[in-house]
Amino acid sequence: MGYVARPVGAVVMGHFGDRIGRKRIMLATVVMMGVASFAIGCLPTYGQVGLLAPALLVVLRVVQGFSAGAESAGASTLTVEHSPAGRRGFFTSFVMVGYAVGCSLATIVFLPVALLPVEQLYGWGWRVPFWLSAAVVVITYYVRSRLDETPVFAEAKEVSAVRKLPLSDVFTYHWRDVILVAGASLMAAMQTLFAVFSLSYATSVGVDRSAMLAIISGAIALSIFGIPAAGYLSDLIGRKRTMLIASAGCALTIFGYLWAISTTDILLIAIFAFINMTLFFSCYNGVWTSFFAEQFPAPVRFTGMAVSNQLGNLLAGFAPMVAAMLLVPGPSGWLPVAIFGAVAAGIAAIAVIGMRETSKTPTELLGGPRAAVLGAHLPAAEVPEPSGHSADSLMSKFH
Repeated sequence: MGYVARPVGAVVMGHFGDRIGRKRIMLATVVMMGVASFAIGCLPTYGQVGLLAPALLVVLRVVQGFSAGAESAGASTLTVEHSPAGRRGFFTSFVMVGYAVGCSLATIVFLPVALLPVEQLYGWGWRVPFWLSAAVVVITYYVRSRLDETPVFAEAKEVSAVRKLPLSDVFTYHWRDVILVAGASLMAAMQTLFAVFSLSYATSVGVDRSAMLAIISGAIALSIFGIPAAGYLSDLIGRKRTMLIASAGCALTIFGYLWAISTTDILLIAIFAFINMTLFFSCYNGVWTSFFAEQFPAPVRFTGMAVSNQLGNLLAGFAPMVAAMLLVPGPSGWLPVAIFGAVAAGIAAIAVIGMRETSKTPTELLGGPRAAVLGAHLPAAEVPEPSGHSADSLMSKFH
């Protein structure tokens, strides 16, 4: 339900992010996520309220998914528009560093909880991580509240370049970018195969579950260093090259990773996990936050990135289910799954090739079909003769 709610959140929160500002929506999303997470920890049991308990859980998971649908796009948009020219890739990569840190902290918090006796774990222990999330929410809210609205959005608002229906503009003038970003977002399937499918597959062939969890968590934790390195690299050699390195590397090493699991050799699994996730997938995680946001002009950037990215993520979210259906008995039963992952990475690579290189583009000229070359793509009735600092002269930079 959380995955299904994400595109809805992307549409709604993206609209308001482009209408009233990035900062306000980023404050709203952290409050929604925080309240929903804390409330999950306070849910009554089935024995206390019957079917109301799972119903409330579904509602709260929908709220979490709704806010998550705008979170990464909002954070990316905010960071891209605040970052200095030539450093957008590096600074915006820290959006996903935050994700990796969050996963690592969640693992650390859950470890002592997991050591509780089963009765206590299922009785109250599982609630503790959800309660502790309140502290993270308070800190995050405080930090975001100290941020200024982005200069690009403030300028657009000042000259009345804010769009009334950003979603309509996105699908009218930037539909090609939506398709390409959604296609490139299919790389997310690689992460769900790595972190979700591989765990169930490993346990089915006899790999110790705790050891496998440690390998997955360790590879993600080490990506804290790989992600900003990839963002920095993309500022030097370009977003497209770095993303293509990610696609090719992940497509090749997913075969080695799943093969290593089939051997049940812990050292081999750890080596390929490091290569696949920490090295190559970091090249994706360190770049997509800036690259996808840079495909859209400021007046529709939040909406455009949120909707297109979540469309791709929605499809990628079904990767573990598809992989489970593709898995066949036998020592090479993993091969169809690896081919599936490689195909997803290949589609992402094709989409990346069709996208604009943006690493050297000035922030005010980002977005729109060949923005710097073709100029504005507004309806003819909306384009007046250029005059000073008018709204449409500004939009000619953005489209």
